[in-house]
Amino acid sequence: MTLVCENTVPQTSGKPLRLVVACALIDADNRVLLAKRPPSKEMAGYWEFPGGKIEKGETPEQALLRELEEELAIKTEKSCLAPFSFSSHPYEEFHLLMPLYLCRVWQGRVEPREGQEIIWIRANKLDDMLALPADRFLIAMLQDLL
Repeated sequence: MTLVCENTVPQTSGKPLRLVVACALIDADNRVLLAKRPPSKEMAGYWEFPGGKIEKGETPEQALLRELEEELAIKTEKSCLAPFSFSSHPYEEFHLLMPLYLCRVWQGRVEPREGQEIIWIRANKLDDMLALPADRFLIAMLQDLL
């Protein structure tokens, strides 16, 4: 089956496949940015890497550049996004596939624009956060890197 960069693609399990993209922003002190999902969103209260849905016709990198600007008021370039890993996680209503990119270079000051709380946190403290299930696997890998 060929994946198309749309919000969902039918899958043989009967659950749609939801394709999203995420970014681990890493600052000069090797801290990672997490965002807390606001009460108005699905799975509110969980911490996650910033990012979001890949719209029809977008590449994962294009979607991530757009999402970082929309959500956090920062700009970066495709060349500053380093593919790191991905998470594949079954939720009740869909199966999530999420590539994670690392980014250490951006322009602007990180400002939450969608009512989300944000935190810069050291890798060894990431386990203390109530992270989305799909992000937990990626957190363990990120801790090994940092």
